[in-house]
Amino acid sequence: MIKSFLPKGKIWMFALLLPISLVAIAWLPWFSGVKADYNTDVKPILNKKCMSCHGGVKRQGGFSLLTREDALQVNESGKVAIVPGHADQSEMIRRINLHDPEERMPYGKDALSTEEIGILAQWINDGAAWDRHWAYRAVENPSVPTAKRRFGGLLPAIQNDWVKNNIDWFIHEKLEQEKLAPSPRADAATLVQRLGLDLIGMPAPDSIANIFLSDSSDLGYEKMVDALLASPRFGERWASVWLDLARYADSKGYERDAGRNIWRYRDWLIRAFNDDMPYDRFLTEQLAGDLLPNPTDNQLIATAFHRNTMTNDEGGTDNEEYRTAAVMDRVNTTWEVLMGTTFACVQCHSHPYDPFKHEEYYQFLGFFNNSRDEDTYEEYPNLRHFSSADSLKLLALKGWVRQEASPEQAEAIAQFLKTLQPARYSIATDSFTNCALYDTKWLNMRHLSSCRMPNVALDGYSQLQMRFSAGSAGGVWTIHLDHRNGPILFSRKMESTDGKQKFIAIDFKPVTGKHDLWFEYQNPTLKKPDAAGISFNWFYFTQPFPGVEKPGYKSAKAEYVRLVEVETKGTPIMMDAPNDLQRETHVFERGNWLVKGDLVKSGVPNHLNPMPPNSPNNRLGMAQWLTDPKHPLTSRTMVNRVWEQLFGIGLVETLEDLGSQGATPTHPALLDHLAWQWIHDQKWSVKQLLRYIVCSATYRQDARTNPSLQERDPYNRFYARGPRVRLSAEQLRDKTLAVAGVLSTKMYGPSVMPFQPEGIWETPWNGETWTLSKDDDRFRRAVYTFWKRSSPYPSMITFDGAGREVCTSRRIRTNTPLQALVTLNDSVYVEAAQCLARRIQRESPQPDINQQIEYAFQLAMYRKPDPAQLAALRNLYQKALSIYRAKPDEAAKLLGNNSKDQAETAALALVSSAILNLDEFLMKK
Repeated sequence: MIKSFLPKGKIWMFALLLPISLVAIAWLPWFSGVKADYNTDVKPILNKKCMSCHGGVKRQGGFSLLTREDALQVNESGKVAIVPGHADQSEMIRRINLHDPEERMPYGKDALSTEEIGILAQWINDGAAWDRHWAYRAVENPSVPTAKRRFGGLLPAIQNDWVKNNIDWFIHEKLEQEKLAPSPRADAATLVQRLGLDLIGMPAPDSIANIFLSDSSDLGYEKMVDALLASPRFGERWASVWLDLARYADSKGYERDAGRNIWRYRDWLIRAFNDDMPYDRFLTEQLAGDLLPNPTDNQLIATAFHRNTMTNDEGGTDNEEYRTAAVMDRVNTTWEVLMGTTFACVQCHSHPYDPFKHEEYYQFLGFFNNSRDEDTYEEYPNLRHFSSADSLKLLALKGWVRQEASPEQAEAIAQFLKTLQPARYSIATDSFTNCALYDTKWLNMRHLSSCRMPNVALDGYSQLQMRFSAGSAGGVWTIHLDHRNGPILFSRKMESTDGKQKFIAIDFKPVTGKHDLWFEYQNPTLKKPDAAGISFNWFYFTQPFPGVEKPGYKSAKAEYVRLVEVETKGTPIMMDAPNDLQRETHVFERGNWLVKGDLVKSGVPNHLNPMPPNSPNNRLGMAQWLTDPKHPLTSRTMVNRVWEQLFGIGLVETLEDLGSQGATPTHPALLDHLAWQWIHDQKWSVKQLLRYIVCSATYRQDARTNPSLQERDPYNRFYARGPRVRLSAEQLRDKTLAVAGVLSTKMYGPSVMPFQPEGIWETPWNGETWTLSKDDDRFRRAVYTFWKRSSPYPSMITFDGAGREVCTSRRIRTNTPLQALVTLNDSVYVEAAQCLARRIQRESPQPDINQQIEYAFQLAMYRKPDPAQLAALRNLYQKALSIYRAKPDEAAKLLGNNSKDQAETAALALVSSAILNLDEFLMKK
């Protein structure tokens, strides 16, 4: 029977193929009884066909497949959908096999295929085991697939002359499976450019580039890598990456979008990367630097990571609403940036695809819910930055208090002077009732106005300190106890300050218990209401300044008052309220902050590693949990991000989502190898991680492709060639200015405002304007550019820069005509072309135009142009020269002045612009 269907003489081929085919079929789990793998076989079917109705969001019929515990429960029909070991008794299998569309599952959608049903049935027969998703398993050290004879000696060992380190063994194994071969090493000029852009974000300085150009051996290459890693430019390049993650901006966001003094956080990042701060410490200081023992100013500045949240200080907004929004943003950012997990949806319901429950979101939110910041104009708490002289006086004052009173009081006073946040009891203006808030969100009391602060604990306090402004002399401010006409705690006549801030400390006799405090302001000297009244910036109750009977008390207290009144621009930082004043955290029903559900305590999801033993249940403990080597996500997330920065695509493409709905890792064993090595061998060193990757043969490959590679691997997922991607917005700007010879190497300090088109930065509410920075500040690196959320720097946005309203884990590269218009016409790039032309004229060995063009090309590409390129650029120069000689006004417009040889300079500037717009210049290859 079979023979009749075969060509004559081919029966032997069928006889040979038949056993092989049967063996292949036997490997299919639904035929052979081989276990179906939950993550690779089962979970994709459930996510695609079932979870939309039976997951974390919807549990139709009382049936959920999110966890094994959920799935094995009796559902609303009184049946059990899954009976482990018995597919024939499982309601789920019966329903997916039905033909009646009213009963068959999935309801209203296409039926599952025979193959899919077979996989699910086999899985249930095998016990319906729920396996952890790969990203939620602890990181283990996989074996390296080094050279060996494989398959019982049938295949020869891999030749290891291409391999430089263990990364290459993992890559080579995948290439073999895909029947691909690695590309040869890129030439020296290409590698110099690639390394410079990747490690320092700009061309390598000649002193570093020449290390490898003069010695192209492995030793010369590694010396160049080490020199780039040691460059101060390194921190600027990698801080740029982190600023997207930290949603850093120099403005507060929302409609008013006023400026924010937070640039010291950006400088902290640059120093941290340059110092190669271990990543576990790097995260800990940003998440909880204020909770470390005796935190330094730098550790406090690091916590601005989570003060980059937007604030809305428009009049009439609800401060608690926007404070809550900021707290939720901190939760979502922590999970997306540091753990590569989409957690934001869990604020409204349990995760639809991953095992995170609704209440676990709010347990994690509890870590952030006790921070002392509020959605107010002044953005307290701030770390105040004194002059050098005042810093020394603060130290002297702290020493006096420590000697004459106690170390604890000295620390409390120093903390208050640095942050204007008392250690114990701070009164925020939002605590008041029955009173008006001024548009600055300070409490504003006018003629005959009064308001109440309820339930204030005054036990142990006998002083009120406050900072205020008063516009008219003669007003009287009075505090009553318990009701408006009750006993007077004290009364104080207010001096006019002409709207300027003033600080006073008022002593009163100690009062026990909790009281309602009524604040009243009257100005009987005025015939009509006092329009200015008093605006309270902040005030709090405390103990009097210590050491009243000690020598030097009077001068010490005067110095204390003076330091409080010093005007400083502080950096917003994180601080927590004392334990007995912390907020309660409730589940928000369906994510609505106004509808409070169950009370929860701070904690981490059950599906991940537990909190480390003896860790505090606060942000510091959360940071210790996150940096525990047992944590499955932290190291994987960061090494994947570093890989993406170097190769243009991550080992998991979805940097923001390593969960079950994210992309599948192309090289899962390599990802775990890198994560394990980074924690245990490289001790969380970012520089060592980078060195390990860029010293691999995989990284050093030529980036050129061919028709076969384009067909088999168009996106270079298997790494059979080197990376070829367009430069980031920051890299492009910095590279252009560096080649033009004008890039400033000045580091740190307030953000700068380089050229941008007129009319871009117009905000009707805050009155701020874009003021062009002077001298070489307009040529500083892109990382220092002032970033306004409502109007981000336009040329960087055109090249896919992040708006930074929220964190951005991955920039999506686009290719639009606007990008070419920027590099051809934007003021920065036009001036760069002018500067490159003048640099050529100044530095070129000979005035010959061929020599000058070759020199310009060499500066931009680290190589000379080929004959066709040289001819095209020379022809462009000659045409431009004839035009500019005939129309000198056009040359003057381009150059901005009437200079000697302006036609030649203008023509050379046009050629320079063409070079700076070549694909080879705009791409990393």
